Amino acid sequence: MLKKQMEAYISKTLSENKLELFKEELDYAERHKLIPDDISIVEKENTFRFANAYIERSNKESEEMISEETAAFLSQPIEFLKTNIEEFLYFESSWFELIGVEALSLEVDDVFSTYNAMFGLKFQKKIGDAIKAYLNKELQGGIGSFSLMFNQGDGLWDVNFALNNVKGFREDMSLGEAFSLIYNFLFILVETIEEDK
Repeated sequence: MLKKQMEAYISKTLSENKLELFKEELDYAERHKLIPDDISIVEKENTFRFANAYIERSNKESEEMISEETAAFLSQPIEFLKTNIEEFLYFESSWFELIGVEALSLEVDDVFSTYNAMFGLKFQKKIGDAIKAYLNKELQGGIGSFSLMFNQGDGLWDVNFALNNVKGFREDMSLGEAFSLIYNFLFILVETIEEDK
């Protein structure tokens, strides 16, 4: 899936022998030799990745939307979610769609006070052991580190993991940096699973 998605993205965005990619996609394209030799490559600044993201703040209990936010909201510190513990962020981006992630939410867990990322992952049921193995290896342990369940109705894996346990997490990061960290973590997850198939 990822290789096909990347090939389609590259052919769609290639213009006048020039290609602009973010770091994860550039590294992937180079490793898999997806870029013709005569193309000049520009690495895009990661701060612009989520400029067109759809962001909602919602109430955890009622799931009622509080407000729709612009990309400027991503400059808020991640601690915003601790200060507003009754809220969660709903986040959609074409970048997450590229790697098969649907309906990403970020909130602070009321019990463990961890920053939890929750989403649907488009993989077949038979891939469950590979997802579990990656999460066990990469998340730095602890109670409530992750949960994983296949949703028969949607045909998606419902994944929930504590962002605090991801290497590179910092309590002083911005929401934009947090979503970039989640994206990087999941990009590597999808690539790892596809290469192990």
